[in-house]
Amino acid sequence: MFVRTGISRLAAAIALSASLAGCGAIDRIDNIGAAPALAPIANPTTTPGYRPVTMPMPAPEQVSYQPNSLWRSGSRAFFRDQRAAKVGDILTVLINIADSAKVDNSTQRSRANSENAALPKFLGVETKLKNVLPDAVDPTSLVDATSKSAAAGAGSVNRKESVDLTVAAVVTQVLPNGNLVIEGRQEVRVNFEVRELLISGIVRPEDISNINTIQHTQIAEARISYGGRGQITDVQQARYGQQLYDIIMPF
Repeated sequence: MFVRTGISRLAAAIALSASLAGCGAIDRIDNIGAAPALAPIANPTTTPGYRPVTMPMPAPEQVSYQPNSLWRSGSRAFFRDQRAAKVGDILTVLINIADSAKVDNSTQRSRANSENAALPKFLGVETKLKNVLPDAVDPTSLVDATSKSAAAGAGSVNRKESVDLTVAAVVTQVLPNGNLVIEGRQEVRVNFEVRELLISGIVRPEDISNINTIQHTQIAEARISYGGRGQITDVQQARYGQQLYDIIMPF
């Protein structure tokens, strides 16, 4: 009874995994021959996983005005300009990253497993197993399982690349000390591959130039992602069945 229950649960888990994988496969089959779709323009604060930024803040400063003076305490500038300063404003981020790497490696892996289980003597109740299990079951050889896998891989990377991009970001928050939280996203589709550029972080209004630009090195807590999705990226990944196998196999 316990064996049947375990087999039923295993079959249900396999069926569930297959159905989930099948849904993704069906979506990909529907998009055969079509270019990857671009994400719609949306409010960044409504995307899943977005969380408002909380940082240590100084004590609030009391605003006061002096008679016959146009200066306000706490003001960052005397004349108003068109630089980003409030939620919804846009500023331009200049990204200039130089990267080089050289990697040469090879990997070989082989694995063989063998499992045997028997119950020839168990306080004399082994003779009762035939009343529970099928007649063909031999208590001296209850389980005999073997598995074997092998994998070999070799790779060589000699890369020298330079990322020189410009992206517009939106101010999503103004922190109590006046610093701005920005988030920007850019997608470029070339044939059947979409290149994505994501950037977010915290900037000081003083670091924004008079033409409303800022260098990526002046962004605190910067998160910059440059990658892609599409047919080329898909081919470079292992199939989902192989990834699942590597995760669930305990040996």
